[in-house]
Amino acid sequence: MYGIKDEKLASGEWTAEQARLAERVYVRFVRMAAKFDRATKAEYADIQAKLASLLTQFMQNVLKDEEEWELILTEDDMIGCPPDLISAARKAALDRNKTEPADAHVVTLGRSMVEPFLSYASRRDLRKKVFDAFSKRGELSPDRQNLAVAVQILRLRKRQAELHGKKSFAEYQLEDTMAQTPQNAMALMNDVWSKAREAANREREAMEEFLKEKGESLEGGIQPWDWRYYAEQVRQAKYAFDENEMKPYLSLDAVTMAAFDVSGKLYGLKYIPRKDIVAYHQDVNVYEVRRANGDDDELVAIFLHDNFARAHKSSGAWMSELRTQKKNVDSGSDEIEKIPIVLNNNNFNKGSSSSLLSFDDAVTLFHEFGHGHHGMLSDATYEYLASTSVLKDFVELPSQLMEHWIGESVVLKAHAKHYETGEIIPDDLIERFKASELFNEGFATVEYTSCALLDMAVHSLSNYGDDFDLEKFEREYLAEIGMPQGIIMRHRPAHFLHLFATSSYASGYYVYQWAQVLDNDVFAAFEETGNVFDSDTAERCRKFIYSTGNTVAPQELFRMFRGREPDPKFMLKNRGLIYE
Repeated sequence: MYGIKDEKLASGEWTAEQARLAERVYVRFVRMAAKFDRATKAEYADIQAKLASLLTQFMQNVLKDEEEWELILTEDDMIGCPPDLISAARKAALDRNKTEPADAHVVTLGRSMVEPFLSYASRRDLRKKVFDAFSKRGELSPDRQNLAVAVQILRLRKRQAELHGKKSFAEYQLEDTMAQTPQNAMALMNDVWSKAREAANREREAMEEFLKEKGESLEGGIQPWDWRYYAEQVRQAKYAFDENEMKPYLSLDAVTMAAFDVSGKLYGLKYIPRKDIVAYHQDVNVYEVRRANGDDDELVAIFLHDNFARAHKSSGAWMSELRTQKKNVDSGSDEIEKIPIVLNNNNFNKGSSSSLLSFDDAVTLFHEFGHGHHGMLSDATYEYLASTSVLKDFVELPSQLMEHWIGESVVLKAHAKHYETGEIIPDDLIERFKASELFNEGFATVEYTSCALLDMAVHSLSNYGDDFDLEKFEREYLAEIGMPQGIIMRHRPAHFLHLFATSSYASGYYVYQWAQVLDNDVFAAFEETGNVFDSDTAERCRKFIYSTGNTVAPQELFRMFRGREPDPKFMLKNRGLIYE
């Protein structure tokens, strides 16, 4: 195939994009068993059918646990919690028709409710109840045992890899990535892990010293249901900063307008509400997205924003497309068929009036908006190569890059306004926020990196015997790599949807960290100009990061933008893991 591609390019019969299309289609067909004999194809098809069923079962089990579990509390039980969390818990009780006790409040297993509860609820016993349920999603009912489902998935993936001549699923999966091998991905993660583990241990020691100074002691020491609570207390004591001070300035409306403004300044996009377009749910906002083109502007996308958690909606946050950008539509087709329809989903708590976001929530909104830009700014001829149809360890670059702007002072001063008074966020609050920004970064990096390491390790195994115990593997592997006391994986195996509700991120959870190297390096290019909205840098970013899709290999795209290979020092520095 590659010889034919070179001949077609040399003769001018194919454009570079057509050659790339042929190459990517060929690779996909080979990876989908096109070269197998009839009997092997039949076995491969059977594996794929079984996997499809098991992946669906795994996701449904997690959703059912999240839907059914609840902790009914009184307002007094929520002592220490901020008003917006108490309001959200009260609303959850009303939505679930809870009338006993009269002031019923309900904590559910949505992350946007669980993490604030673990950060602020004073009662340790209630924090433990919520944490135990949250960390055991996928195995809360005897009828829903996701660990057994996951092991079946692992065995099928191993056989899938064997049929492709690979020793492990990790080897098969990484063959078509920027990393190329599990060893290359592990080299990055191990470097980060050693630094993050040291940082997390220092953070725990700081909390222990804080408790000692207060004359307090915890039975069993700092446990996973304690970490966020005492980390928040240390943050307040050390930096005079309480994250809840930020929330009144970070209403959902304000953060959304900030995202739109950043989008406009960088890429010339403007968002026009289309209330006349009826979406699939009343909470979904629809926008017409236009971009300046000479003296006029042109329609580039339809954007749907689905921000609130609700019953039966999947947890988490994600971007999807109802229609992907393309240019090669059928002759006579309406031009609208070329225009993408992009959907961003979040799961924020719906408050009684304004919905107030934590800074992490605001980052999530910007993250998904970055994915949205990858779809909205796409400029490929063929849908197959358009938008987010890129290698997995490149796909998180556009999303994580967008996160940087929400923390910029110029953006906060323009859009972070008090939801009641309209007061602009005070400079003093921004300064205290900036000073504490890297606090607890060791914990956050350990929580994520442990997931990525275990993902690669479990998919690198060459055998899953009849007695393979995934929970035991998790326990022993975390002990082997020196998991700091008081922290667990952000996603334990029984609810690790990235791994077992889809195959896309299996042996691929590392991609977020791989992309952190890229996004911090790209943002440094803006910083080096002295203007985070530098128009020349933004145009190169649009051209090489957001618009090109998979029409050019990602390694080449990065070199086109930066003029060199990626440098991990920017990521390590920005996460407080090295100092200059």
